[in-house]
Amino acid sequence: GYARGAAAEPAPALDAALSAPGEYETVLTTEQLQAWVARAEAAELIAFDTETDALDAMRANLVGISLAVEPGKAAYIPVGHDYPGAPAQLPRGQVLDALRPLLENPDKKKLGQHGKYDLHVLRRHGVDVKGYHDDTMLESFVLNSTATRHDMDSLAMRYLGYTTIKFEDVAGKGAKQIPFSQVGLDEASRYAAEDADITLRLHRVLHPQLLESASLDNVYRSIEMPLVPVLARIEANGVYIDSAELRRQSQDLGARMLAAQQKATELAGRTFSLDSPKQLQAVLFDELKLPALVKTPKGQPSTNEEALEAIAEQHELPRVILEYRGLAKLRSTYTDKLPEMVNPDTGRVHTSYHQSGAATGRLSSSDPNLQNIPIRTEDGRRIRRAFVAPPGHKLLACDYSQIELRIMAHLSEDPGLVRAFEQGVDVHRATAAEVFSRALDEVTPNERRAAKAINFGLMYGMSAFGLARNLGIDRGQAQDYVALYFSRYPGVRDFMERMRQQARDQGYVETLEGRRLYLNDIHARNQGLRAGAERAAINAPMQGTAADIIKRAMVKVDDWLQGQGGRARMILQVHDELVFETESEFLETLRSQVVELMSSSAQLRVPLVVDAGVGDNWDEAH
Repeated sequence: GYARGAAAEPAPALDAALSAPGEYETVLTTEQLQAWVARAEAAELIAFDTETDALDAMRANLVGISLAVEPGKAAYIPVGHDYPGAPAQLPRGQVLDALRPLLENPDKKKLGQHGKYDLHVLRRHGVDVKGYHDDTMLESFVLNSTATRHDMDSLAMRYLGYTTIKFEDVAGKGAKQIPFSQVGLDEASRYAAEDADITLRLHRVLHPQLLESASLDNVYRSIEMPLVPVLARIEANGVYIDSAELRRQSQDLGARMLAAQQKATELAGRTFSLDSPKQLQAVLFDELKLPALVKTPKGQPSTNEEALEAIAEQHELPRVILEYRGLAKLRSTYTDKLPEMVNPDTGRVHTSYHQSGAATGRLSSSDPNLQNIPIRTEDGRRIRRAFVAPPGHKLLACDYSQIELRIMAHLSEDPGLVRAFEQGVDVHRATAAEVFSRALDEVTPNERRAAKAINFGLMYGMSAFGLARNLGIDRGQAQDYVALYFSRYPGVRDFMERMRQQARDQGYVETLEGRRLYLNDIHARNQGLRAGAERAAINAPMQGTAADIIKRAMVKVDDWLQGQGGRARMILQVHDELVFETESEFLETLRSQVVELMSSSAQLRVPLVVDAGVGDNWDEAH
C-alpha cells in the first residue's frame, strides 16, 4: 500500500512529454548505429538496457541493447534474434566495439533500471561498464522503500501514470513462453526501446524529488550508487562449494528424517505423511485431541511452526514434526540444492544480492539465500563448512560485534550503555550487573542470558510477554525486569519514546545517515498493526544504520582491493559480516586492512569493534 504522510499526495502534474508514447527506431545498419553512438556521445546522460535469453545474469546471452538520450526517443540494436525469417542484424562484435568506448568511459554518465544485471551481462561479453551514475530502482527505493514495488512496470505506473508493455505481452507466459531471441523484431524493439525510454523518463521525475532532501540524496549518491559495481564484483567472484561434503550431509539428513518419520509413526500409532498438513491435522487434533490454538485464515486448525510450538509442551509429536521439517528444509534448500547451483563456466556458486530487498536498507540475497542459513544450530553451521577456500587460499570472515546495540548506545546517548562499550566490558554482563545489582564478576550465566534477552528484545520492541516466553518466566517477573532495565538505562527509554513520537508526527523514522523508513501503519486503527509499526520505529533506525555502515564499508574495502592485483576478493556479505577469499601469504595484510576499514566506516560515540576469523571453510572462519 501507499505510505501515509509525504507519499500519500497524488503524483505531481506530469510534464506531458513524460507520459506520451515514444518514437522508437530499430537499428539494423552501420549508419544508424554510428548516428546513435554520436547522439549518445553528445548526451549528458545515457539510458541503456540489455535484452538477453535468460534470467541468470551469469549465464545469459546478449540478444540486443537499447539506448535513450531524451524522453520519447529511443533505439533498439538487435544482435541475436534468430527465429526463421528474422531480418539480418549487425554482428554482435561490431555493435559492442562501437559502444565500448562510450560504455567504458567513466566520464560518460550512464543510467539503468536494476543495472547490476546489465553490468554482469556486458562484462561477460567483454564490456566493462564504467561511469554507472544513476539507477531508477534505487532512486525509488531511497525515496520511499515502501510506497511501491521497485520494478520498472510498477514505477512507470506510480510515477508516470504510464502502462508499459510487459515481458509476457511479447514472449508469452508459462510453458508457452519463448526466449527473447525468438520475439519478432518489431515487437522486440517496441518493448526494449521503451525500457530505456521509460528509465530516462522515470529519472526525470525521481531525481528532482531526491534532491529535495540532502540526506536522501546523500544515501543514494554516496551509499547505494557506489555499491552497485561492488555487488556485481562480489556476485561475479562467487564462492567454491565442496559438493562431496554436501552429499554426505544430505545422506545424514535423510537418515535422520527417516528416524523422525519412524518416531512419529510410533507416537501416532499409525503411518501418515509428515509432509501433508491435512493428515497432520487429523492425527494431532482429531485423534490425539490436542487443542487447536492457532487457526488458518479459513478457520482450520493450523499446523504451521507457531501452531506446533504452542502445543509442543503437551505431547512429544509436535516436537518430532518440527525437527523433521527443520531437517527437510535444510536438505531441500541447501544440501541438495547448492551443488546444482554451481555455474559450469566458473565452478562456483554465484548468489544474487538485492539492494532494494528490505525496507530498512539491508541487503537480501537469493539463489542461494545466504541470510537464511541457520547459525544457531549445529546443522546450519555444517552447511557453512561446505563453503570452502581453493587450494593455497584461506577464507577470512570479518563481522561487526554487536553493531545494533552499539548504534543504540550512540543514538540514545545513554551514559550507562555508552560506558559499558567504552570500557570494553561484556555488555550483557554489564547489563546484568546493573539490572540485578551485582558486581561484574558475580553475575551468573543465567543472569547474563536474561540481560542478553532484554538487550536484544528491547531493540526489536519486544513486549514483557515476549520476554517472559523467551526466558520461561512469568509475565509479572518479566515486567519487573523491563522496569528495572529502564530505571538503570533511562536514555534508552527516552530514545524509544522519541522514535515512536517521531513516527507518529512525521510518518517515518530515519537512520543516522538519513535513510527514511515510512511507517504506513503508525496511525492504524487495528492495535496489532499499530504496535507492529511502533516496534519497527524503534528497530529500523538501528537495523538501517547497521545496513548503511556495512554498505559504506563494502565500498571502501572494494576500493582498496581493486589496487591489490587480485590477491584477495570479497565473496560474501551476510548480515553484519563480510567474507573474503585470499592467497595465504596475503592474509595478514588483508586482515589488518579490512578490520581498519570496517571499524572506521562510521564515527559513533562508542567503538565499532570488528571480529576477524580465518579458516579453510566459512564455518572455521566465522
